[in-house]
Amino acid sequence: MRLSVQSSSGQREPRVSEYIQVILLAILQGIAEFLPISSSGHLVLAKHAIAQMGITPAFAWDDITLDIALHVGTLGSIVVVYRHDLLRILFQPRLLALLFIGSIPAGLAGVFLGDFRTEYFSNRITVGFCLIMTSILLLVAQQVERCRFDLSNLPVPVALIVGLFQGFAAIFPGISRAGSTICGGLIAGMDRTSAARFSFLLAIIAIGGAGTLKLKEVLLDSSVPVRWDLLTTGIVVSFLVGVLSLEFLLRMIQANRLGYFAIYCALMGMTAILWQMISP
Repeated sequence: MRLSVQSSSGQREPRVSEYIQVILLAILQGIAEFLPISSSGHLVLAKHAIAQMGITPAFAWDDITLDIALHVGTLGSIVVVYRHDLLRILFQPRLLALLFIGSIPAGLAGVFLGDFRTEYFSNRITVGFCLIMTSILLLVAQQVERCRFDLSNLPVPVALIVGLFQGFAAIFPGISRAGSTICGGLIAGMDRTSAARFSFLLAIIAIGGAGTLKLKEVLLDSSVPVRWDLLTTGIVVSFLVGVLSLEFLLRMIQANRLGYFAIYCALMGMTAILWQMISP
């Protein structure tokens, strides 16, 4: 796989198409990481689309350096949007403890089932059915809101329930992390705003933890090439798009319009399944 081309002076120069690919992937990551449509599922479908079009990717699909860069960008988006909540958490040790409790299932799934997920679930059929499942979760979330708990009185079992939903999403590409955790919070009795806030505060730990594990792999593998120009581009674009996407989702949650995302996920799921049947 070529990441660059040779100039007449012998120096390696980036191709414009490389930047376009990274920008498109960063836009996809910034949108799908926060909107309840599954970033992992969309990246699987994007991989198959690019492969079928015969395009040489700027990065290998298992290149963890690009994955880290895009997640750093979206992690920064959450920090910016929830900066006031993060400052308050420093003086709320109970909420901080609840966030760590809620992160346990996803952490265990990532450590013990990460390779299993990559090997067995990264195909269009699985992604299609998981997107349809996400659609069902979103429809349930739109109908259920008991408003018994907010972040000030959130019990430990509810935090763990939300964490279990996040752990479930960590296993299957196509199950939206944001959609499943918000749905889990609503089913467990949280109001919409608190469910969304808890979901994305959990995401800071989930994304940061996954990024740390992958960064460790990079540091231990000296053969991993680092293209700082492309990685910086990915970080900046995913950050900017992520901020816009997250703010848009929060407005949609307030307006109780998760059903729009449910329709989209159902259509994308059926498309992925038909695509696999027509063009295996």
